[in-house]
Amino acid sequence: MNKLSLDQTLIDWTIEQRRHFHMHPELSGQEFETAAYVKAKLAEFGIPLIDGYSAPNVIAYFKGTEGKKTIALRADMDALPIEEEGEKPYISNVPGVMHGCGHDGHTATLLAVAKWMSEHSQLVRNNILFIFQSSEEISPSGAQQLVEEGILNGVDVIYGIHYMSSMPLGEIGFAAGPAMASCDDFDIIIEGKGGHGGSPHETIDPIYISTHLIQAFQSIVSRNLHPLHAGVISIGGLQAGNSYNVIPDKVQIKGTIRALTFEGATLMHQKTEQLTRSICESFGATGHYQFIEGTPPLYNHPEACEVAKDIIQRTFGDDAFTDYEPVLGAEDFSYYLKNKVGAFINVGMQSEKSQYPHHHPKFDIDEAAIPAGIELMIQLALQG
Repeated sequence: MNKLSLDQTLIDWTIEQRRHFHMHPELSGQEFETAAYVKAKLAEFGIPLIDGYSAPNVIAYFKGTEGKKTIALRADMDALPIEEEGEKPYISNVPGVMHGCGHDGHTATLLAVAKWMSEHSQLVRNNILFIFQSSEEISPSGAQQLVEEGILNGVDVIYGIHYMSSMPLGEIGFAAGPAMASCDDFDIIIEGKGGHGGSPHETIDPIYISTHLIQAFQSIVSRNLHPLHAGVISIGGLQAGNSYNVIPDKVQIKGTIRALTFEGATLMHQKTEQLTRSICESFGATGHYQFIEGTPPLYNHPEACEVAKDIIQRTFGDDAFTDYEPVLGAEDFSYYLKNKVGAFINVGMQSEKSQYPHHHPKFDIDEAAIPAGIELMIQLALQG
């Protein structure tokens, strides 16, 4: 199918919706007003909702003319606990909350796809499952919950997009195969024996032990993880005593584990737990390890990527497609791709307007990228 001639009225309408969502952001799990707004628009389009899924997720179903294949399209709806900065006319009306990751654009774009389909139903052969998802930014995530509730039953392939400020406006692409990392956290408490700083021989120093543990963790990446399987272990917090000359009883360590492969994520979890217990024991201390499971690695299925790449090049031109390098950021779309064939696609929007990174107080979407987002999602629905 050739590139669609999107009506400028639809593009303007989508931008208007995006600005509405931007002015009325809601945190993860609290997107009830957003959900009500989305439901009202879907009702206007005559697209029925599907019950049986946890609120505030909104799920709708469009029956195609042939219905031999069901394609799921997903948009995330939640905002971030960030105080927005700037002077845009559509700045957040909610103190301390803003759409700092583009989810307002994703939701508006998927609504535009629904609107277009309601007006061009004769062109839509596939069944389309619309997923307006809650809680992408937290763990446990909305995607995980929906998968457990059976959202992918009967789905043949699933696609999602993300407007990216790190990717030039006009470019569209993805990494085939491993594309984004897992994101798991851990809490460690090292219990030793405190005492006077002048008599360390009478103590079991948990601070000293923590230095060995942190060093050992880096050996997991350099000596246990497959050299071609990227991963990282980062320590983000270390709390101990607050005196110059008193060795404390305990040290608390907080950190994160990220891996591009499922095997790597499992290995790093097992090794950090094993090293915590064994190193602490070797010094006469006790190591308590708590693993906090987050999102799995995001794996873009080659067969879906092949279809998506062909659609992108035929629709936007060969130069528009970009082989995107894998990143160690995380995205809960990975839960869908762990269970179903699909792809997660980046739509570039880097420009003077969109010069700040995601999760920055001055982040904004360059709305010039929105027509490409609409077009891409429609084409994926029609041809994916």
